[in-house]
Amino acid sequence: MVIVERPTKRYAVVTLNNPGRLNALSMRLVTALHSTLDELAVDPHCRVVILTGAGRGFCSGLDLSEPPVAPTAHHRRGMGAGYRTQEFISSLVPKMIHLRQPVIAAVNGPAFGGGLSLAAACDLRIASRAATFGAPFLSLGISGGDVGISYTLPRAVGNTRAAELLYTARKFGADEALRIGFVTEVVDPESLIDRACEMAETMVGHSPFALELTKQVLRTNENAPNVESAIALENRTQVLAGSDGDFVEAMTARAEGRLPYWLADEESSTEG
Repeated sequence: MVIVERPTKRYAVVTLNNPGRLNALSMRLVTALHSTLDELAVDPHCRVVILTGAGRGFCSGLDLSEPPVAPTAHHRRGMGAGYRTQEFISSLVPKMIHLRQPVIAAVNGPAFGGGLSLAAACDLRIASRAATFGAPFLSLGISGGDVGISYTLPRAVGNTRAAELLYTARKFGADEALRIGFVTEVVDPESLIDRACEMAETMVGHSPFALELTKQVLRTNENAPNVESAIALENRTQVLAGSDGDFVEAMTARAEGRLPYWLADEESSTEG
């Protein structure tokens, strides 16, 4: 249900693999994605994660071909089982947000419902020209807030645009996604994964410690109550990063006109 490929040790390509149903979120797929994220969270070599879908879809939302019952809901009935299942699916979003590695969504096709929510939970998003997006919850008679989308979408596109997309439940394409800032770029379908890997290669070329701290600062300061609190965290993080050996190596490499050589790279080659 989930395929993990490692072009290099330093980043992983995670592919949702239920192409016959546009990678709809079956309980098997959700369970597999939870396990994959848990494994990557403790991987000492992986610094960036790319999330994409197999075939022509990114993720079409909940798989309605089977009654969704999470592993945590097997001994519950009625609303109790439904609530446990909802929790199980939606807990993917905070897990992705708190993952130490930045996550790039490579949206190759339809990203609807829970699929849109997964994309919105990523740190960066790029899209194929074949990608389409939508939050069709209201059109299905359920709340427009699902799988974290009421938190993540306003932070990606602003409150007013997020409200319009959720209230209308309309579909929008890759070009509009770029225009409203939901994705950073749109590429031809055959170039999507190569472009995502290129972005990952750029990111893993930086200090591993500084990259991890940058995600922590960005994600934590999403909820900063004021600019002073945000700056206070930045100040502590900057001093912490500046006291690490990577800062000295970066300055030395710049002075010598070469690429920096991070200690983590040396440890990675020693371990495997």
